[in-house]
Amino acid sequence: MDSIDLDVLKTAVAWLDAGHRAELVTVVKTWGSSPRPVGAMLAIRDDGRVVGSVSGGCVEDDLIAQVRERGITRRTPEVLSYGITADQAHRFGLPCGGTITLAIEPLHTAEGLRALLDGLEGRALLARTLDLRSGASSLAPAAPGAVLECSATHLTTIHGPRWRLYIIGAGQLSRFLAQVASAMDYAVTVCDPREEYRAGWDLPGVPLVHEMPDDLVLQARLDARSAVVALTHDPKLDDLALMEALKSDAFYVGAIGSRANNAKRRDRLQLFDVSPAQLARLHGPIGLYIGSKTPAEIAISILAELTAVKNGVPGHLRLAHADALETPGGPACALA
Repeated sequence: MDSIDLDVLKTAVAWLDAGHRAELVTVVKTWGSSPRPVGAMLAIRDDGRVVGSVSGGCVEDDLIAQVRERGITRRTPEVLSYGITADQAHRFGLPCGGTITLAIEPLHTAEGLRALLDGLEGRALLARTLDLRSGASSLAPAAPGAVLECSATHLTTIHGPRWRLYIIGAGQLSRFLAQVASAMDYAVTVCDPREEYRAGWDLPGVPLVHEMPDDLVLQARLDARSAVVALTHDPKLDDLALMEALKSDAFYVGAIGSRANNAKRRDRLQLFDVSPAQLARLHGPIGLYIGSKTPAEIAISILAELTAVKNGVPGHLRLAHADALETPGGPACALA
């Protein structure tokens, strides 16, 4: 689930608990270019306050104006389209003549959304079905790969748990990576059993655990919304974590180091009964090539690649660090 949309659900529950009325707005279909994808959400309060987004801003402005003018009057869901004509597309800031269809759901109680949030906290993959005629909603387990579906009578949205990132090593690069990933709403955990690195870790909201990395990876029960990044340069630590992560369902497994060191790492991992197919999932040298030379830039590079993989960008469209290593003075993260 998009971190913005998770914030939408939490904020809507808080508004309802405080006695406000609110509506939940979901993108159900787009044509042409659209600033936000199908499934993106926005909540609007009875005073016009909003959280989340469904467009570049002008659709939100229209929704806010309607609420401020008439209040929240819907008793059942309504499906609206913006940008069907060229004039509307220009008015609502939809690029290239794009159009967008929204389902607007009046929220009468917080209990349904609270149940959804509880399920997500338990790392469930859930389908929420809304009856567009009555406004009644229900939750059920979602099948892997399920997508949003909208008919004349029902809207089913898919909600997955928060994305997780496990960082092996508590050095300076790990600190920058954890900070940026946390801002992207990853649940970040750092693992480093070395006392000399643990003593200086004080990043709020990012726990540092002391067990061996392979034990952590096994305990985490990695799923398709989990990533592991090994940054210690110590084979005794990195290899153990990678060995278990590559056998899991984690969507991304990466390790820092030069091409030469990564080749040696791959040879070592094969000795640990890691299959060729599993080994092929390893990203290393890690990150996209952006000319990065500082820890902060390298962290951005790593998260750029991780995001591209998460979003399904084909490998041939990603310029890896390995492609740039022939150039003298290449990326700092590839020098070790």
